[in-house]
Amino acid sequence: MKLNQILKTNDDREIYCLTADSREVKSGYIYGDISEGQYNDSAFENGASVIITGKNYTKESTPETLIIKVDNPALEYATAVSKFYQHKPQNISAITGTNGKTSIADFIRQILTLMGEKAASMGTLGLIKGNLPPIPSPNTTPNCVTVHRELSELADEGYNFVIMEASSHGICQYRIGGIPFKVAGFTNLTRDHLDYHKTMENYLAAKTLLFTDMLEKGGYAVLNADIDVFEKLCKDCLKSGKKVVSYGYKGKDIKLIKAEPMVHGQRLDIEYFGKNVSLEVPLAGEFQAMNVLCALGMAAKITKKPAQVLKYITQIHGAKGRLDLVGRTKNGAAIYVDYAHTPDALENVIKAMRPHTKNKLHVLFGCGGDRDAGKRPIMGKIANDLADVVYVTDDNPRTENPDLIREQIMSACPKGINIPNRAEAIKQAITNLNEGDVLILAGKGHETGQYVNGKIYHFSDHEEVLKNI
Repeated sequence: MKLNQILKTNDDREIYCLTADSREVKSGYIYGDISEGQYNDSAFENGASVIITGKNYTKESTPETLIIKVDNPALEYATAVSKFYQHKPQNISAITGTNGKTSIADFIRQILTLMGEKAASMGTLGLIKGNLPPIPSPNTTPNCVTVHRELSELADEGYNFVIMEASSHGICQYRIGGIPFKVAGFTNLTRDHLDYHKTMENYLAAKTLLFTDMLEKGGYAVLNADIDVFEKLCKDCLKSGKKVVSYGYKGKDIKLIKAEPMVHGQRLDIEYFGKNVSLEVPLAGEFQAMNVLCALGMAAKITKKPAQVLKYITQIHGAKGRLDLVGRTKNGAAIYVDYAHTPDALENVIKAMRPHTKNKLHVLFGCGGDRDAGKRPIMGKIANDLADVVYVTDDNPRTENPDLIREQIMSACPKGINIPNRAEAIKQAITNLNEGDVLILAGKGHETGQYVNGKIYHFSDHEEVLKNI
């Protein structure tokens, strides 16, 4: 493709690839500076045809390398990548928020597939096409080139609908820049990723960019009306020319009137775009009820077929590792695996399972290393206050000392049983279950690896459960 087809320039040199990794650069490549100029010289020396960078870069263009200096190189790079991979599915939507992204993206893909559409989801579980097994991804929101290339490939395969999880990192780093989103949803905002964003204000600002800067003008913002930041989000969306659909107990468009726990899920009484409806979903917990409402709102606006969406929502199943009933012991105790790794998510999942627990509610969890340490005692207190039995073990210690991580959790969790080895902790927890008990293994969900001392070892909560029942 010619450069003048990608960027606003008269230069017609041939471009073969784009990358943000200076080590991959060679002639015919556009290098996007997303590291504040740290690797520009390397890209220059490796023969980049174009370098998109900030205005502080001191080198000037040469006949071999065109240097383009802009205020926001990450956005300019994303826009160039989008032009390079022009062919995309017609209907691309995104869901953001601290918790619930994976479930909602999965629910929408399931609904669309049941409706006979070719639909895919992209996110923490990987790339899932229709009902095919997931293709794993290392990040909730992959790098910019991967995102656009996969979207182009999906379009070539005839996929008309894609729902993407949009992490705060992926949004503010413009990994999803240049994508024409028609619908975007917001779940909630609770403590997470403060090691990166530093403040909750910065965290919210990152997520808000999806609605103000990336959602198409006239597109639909599906917002949780029950959260503290709803009014601000709503105002920002309307100001930037977006339409708002609200959901929740305070929702105007999709209002939750009552959620009633059942043996195999729950019954929801809702007001759905002006009509009173009762429906049963095979999902436990109020937070899943809220996820269902968001999925309903987004799918209704994506398809413009709200009645069909309502019909198929009752046929969905939970996403892997999200309150996933993995097995039962011989005495009938139930064991669930859930990805809950934030204070809010842990509180929600424990509260969700309390109505389904006849005897004692057990929870096993840890906290990741090299991440926000402030949430560790908070999560310890939540488990201590809400569960009957608590096992504190390792999650993904990464490069931190796992003993110290557990100590920080235990400082606010006096009833916690400290077991360093996660496999041994799971084994002991299952052995201690009695009839009518429920055990929640929280934190790792669908993951099949454990990060310890900088290395990744194979580990699956699902597999450990099946070994011990």
